[in-house]
Amino acid sequence: MAKDIASLYVQEPGQIPDRTSTNDQINATDCLPCRVMGGGVFIGLGVYSYVSGKSQLRQQQAVILKSKSMFGMRSRQAGITSIAAALVGLGMYRLVN
Repeated sequence: MAKDIASLYVQEPGQIPDRTSTNDQINATDCLPCRVMGGGVFIGLGVYSYVSGKSQLRQQQAVILKSKSMFGMRSRQAGITSIAAALVGLGMYRLVN
């Protein structure tokens, strides 16, 4: 099997790569434990970033409000939530595909 994957990257000079067959062959070698581990890492990172980001915002709330910054609490909360949702979404995509 390793020989098959290595042969995908070796091309003769002047040969045009066939991207559709190469991508199909590479994705076919992705095993279930790899998908579970990759998806779990992304989901865990999303949950961690959400929990730690919210706790840091709570700790710094007085300083943020006192600073009169253009980015208030709502925009910072939205940023943390969107980053966490994107990471969880990537994890779900990794599990399914």
